Amino acid sequence: MTDQHPITPPPELVQEWIQEADGGHDPRWQEYEQDIADRAAQWGADQELEACCEWLNAVSIDDCDLEPIADDLRAARRPKPPSLKEQALKAAHIELNPDGKNGALIIRALEALPND
Repeated sequence: MTDQHPITPPPELVQEWIQEADGGHDPRWQEYEQDIADRAAQWGADQELEACCEWLNAVSIDDCDLEPIADDLRAARRPKPPSLKEQALKAAHIELNPDGKNGALIIRALEALPND
């Protein structure tokens, strides 16, 4: 896959990263360079994942739709971070006594909040 479509960020994207991380005069310049390298690696990995998912969507095996597998692959490799509600519920279960009056009340209130 990568032989046909090299994973190289477009110059405009690299320039954007440089401008966002511009700090060559800053004593933390190595952190800025690391940030750009991290972004480039993530971008390349994202491009490869999308290419794999597109390939799965294009392939058919005995009239089997592989799109759900591509969706599952994408979800497994790029999981969404927990919502604020999920984080609060987890913290409440750890920090509070769910069997106690206040703990149960707080947990019920968090569960009643809409997902964000």
